[in-house]
Amino acid sequence: MRSWCPMEPDFVAPLPTLPQDRLLEQPPFWRRNRGRLLVGGAALIAAGLLIAVLRHFIGAEFSVARSRLTIATVERGSLVRDLVAGGQVVAAGSPTLYAPSAGVIMLKVHAGDVVAKEQILAVIDSPELAAKLLQEEATEQSLTIDARRAQLDAAAKLAQLRASYQQAQVDQKTAQRELERSRKAYELGSYSELQALKAQDALEKAQFAFNEAKMNYQSQPAQNRFEIDSKQALLGRQQILVTDLRRQAQALTIRAPVDGQVGQVEVAERASIARDSPLMTVVDLTALEVEIRVPESQARDLKPGMSAEMQGDGRHWQASVSGVSPEVVDGQVAARLRFEGDKPAGLRQSQRLTVRILIDRRENVLTLERGVFTDQDGDSFAYVVHGDLAERHPIRLGAASVQKVEILEGLSLGDQVVIAGTEAFHQARRVIISN
Repeated sequence: MRSWCPMEPDFVAPLPTLPQDRLLEQPPFWRRNRGRLLVGGAALIAAGLLIAVLRHFIGAEFSVARSRLTIATVERGSLVRDLVAGGQVVAAGSPTLYAPSAGVIMLKVHAGDVVAKEQILAVIDSPELAAKLLQEEATEQSLTIDARRAQLDAAAKLAQLRASYQQAQVDQKTAQRELERSRKAYELGSYSELQALKAQDALEKAQFAFNEAKMNYQSQPAQNRFEIDSKQALLGRQQILVTDLRRQAQALTIRAPVDGQVGQVEVAERASIARDSPLMTVVDLTALEVEIRVPESQARDLKPGMSAEMQGDGRHWQASVSGVSPEVVDGQVAARLRFEGDKPAGLRQSQRLTVRILIDRRENVLTLERGVFTDQDGDSFAYVVHGDLAERHPIRLGAASVQKVEILEGLSLGDQVVIAGTEAFHQARRVIISN
């Protein structure tokens, strides 16, 4: 027997079609699939963003944590180039005194004593120098006597020749008168011709003797001057030698060259010393300077006359660079600074000060905080940060100070630059910065 089920009728009669009924139109595709289209569009956008990100990071060779990096921003402002170094107070002059001669030294002062200029510091007893001085002084006296004797001899010779000249002149006149009388007597017949000729011969002899005496008399002063000058030259040479020995003898008394303080004493009391041995140093406390040592790369910018500031013990002083050494020792160059105005009171030899030298000041320039990247990559490249990616860009740097460096090319205002930690990049072109 078949059971009846209301859900499955055996027959359903069709409903009658009413006149007001009409067929419904099928909705458009975009309306029927609107949800699917929205989901698909979102997926396409996400895929595009993913592709852009992948294209952005493509080529990155390393990934470095941000905590290992130091990032700075390119700014515009003033750049003050300065140099900061530790300095040491030194005396502008600290001459070392040396022994002028060998001998035994007797000290008059000790290390640390304050001395005045020309004060006796030590005396050297040199018997050898004293004996030599006495010998040369005796020689000088002998030569002085010889020079005086030469002057007397010259005067005597000149007087003798003057007398001979005058006598020859008288003899010539006498012979001339005798010849005239003989001629008159011969004309009168009182003298023979032979007597007249003898008178003529006597006149010629007298004239010859006169000319000879005149020539000797006139040439003697020149000869006298030659002999006297020769003696005077020997005496002058000896006087120079004696003067130098006296100077050496006076130099055996060692005196302070400046007002100051005795530094290190190199010899002991009553010690036998050799010539040119160092004795002691005298520190000139009236003129103090500060000596600094800077790296060779920074020393090339230093020039005498640059302004500087120094501080120590809570005080400040104005100074200027007085000199820069042309010699490089262990990669460093020594320079000295001089205080402006009077010497500051209270400073001590070898006291430590902090020195700041103003080298240059530039306004309205692009600057970046100075970091180790300038030493690692030089001034050719820098890593610019774009989000989570650091890219290597060529740059050109200008002047550099202790804290900042000038940007000439390659970077713009506001750029983020890795200034420390780039050693982990291994000079890669792109590096991912992870959080």
